[in-house]
Amino acid sequence: MGKRKSRAKPPPRKRMDKLDTVFSCPFCNHGTSVECRIDMKNLIGEAVCGICQESFSTTITALTEPIDIYSEWIDECERVNNVEEEAA
Repeated sequence: MGKRKSRAKPPPRKRMDKLDTVFSCPFCNHGTSVECRIDMKNLIGEAVCGICQESFSTTITALTEPIDIYSEWIDECERVNNVEEEAA
């Protein structure tokens, strides 16, 4: 006589941690004051500081996350600062 087949449990799924949507402002250095909003209808991503009211807008794709918008803002700030330093 053969053994009964046991039902194997599927392996547990790995939980993906959610990425941040709130960041620190590069102008006023206030933590958790920059909020990133994504408008998929118009394909626009916007990062706005609630303290100093600085903002940044960029075009997005379907794969864009809030951290991508914030990273582009930081990169743009660094690029502008480097251009100003080279001109001086």
